[in-house]
Amino acid sequence: MNGAESLIRAAIAAGVEVCFANPGTTEMPIVAALDAVDGLRPILGLFEGVCTGAADGYGRMAEKPALTLLHLGPGFANGIANLHNARRARSPIVNLIGDQATWHVGADAPLTSDIVSLARPVSGWVQSVRNAASLGR
Repeated sequence: MNGAESLIRAAIAAGVEVCFANPGTTEMPIVAALDAVDGLRPILGLFEGVCTGAADGYGRMAEKPALTLLHLGPGFANGIANLHNARRARSPIVNLIGDQATWHVGADAPLTSDIVSLARPVSGWVQSVRNAASLGR
């Protein structure tokens, strides 16, 4: 089992049944894990604002946690308004946000951003993971 599969299994064990996703290349291991692990239904959204809005609505109506899978900091930023509202309503949402590979961060690629700083104001808890072994925790 790899880190992405461990993460999906942990989400399922916590009661997550659905993932609203707008993934990019950095999230492909999690996309593969969504296909490899049974028990969590991925729903593709063509815009991050749609994914975060759907996760908020699902969380409020189903009273169950929803998962989002978003592409890097700019993708997360596209959903921040919905996540602000979701936090105020205490909607149960877990956001997975891809990031550049650690060895690529120094190159300051066009979509590189400070995801933790973006996420903190609209999140009850923020955790950055630096290696696959710690993903499931």
